[in-house]
Amino acid sequence: MCASALETVGLDPDVGFMHRDRPGRVSLALDLAEELRSVFADRFVLTLIIKKIITEKDFEIMENGAVYLTDDGRKKFFAALQNRKKETITHPFLNEKTEWGVVPYSQALLLSRFFKGDLDSYPPFLWK
Repeated sequence: MCASALETVGLDPDVGFMHRDRPGRVSLALDLAEELRSVFADRFVLTLIIKKIITEKDFEIMENGAVYLTDDGRKKFFAALQNRKKETITHPFLNEKTEWGVVPYSQALLLSRFFKGDLDSYPPFLWK
């Protein structure tokens, strides 16, 4: 989501600040995702577990000790993710209603505007 959002606003997702540039690594996209990780990804996964949408039955342990979601678990995960991305919030900086799925684009656009000099500073996504 973050890499395509950055490309859409004309930024190179490979050139980051916090993550070291490496061939094939979308460092700027990882930087952007880091600011959204706790408010979107972490809360989302915890909600799946707390509400028992994903349970122990949705995981399988491989012979080498790796743990994977089962096919049913992946279906539940992605269905819940699509629903989550449709939920509406009020963007803390823009003060406009937007869907969670559009937040990476909004932040990429704000970053682009900062680079162009339209904003004095980049407003990070600060969610309560």
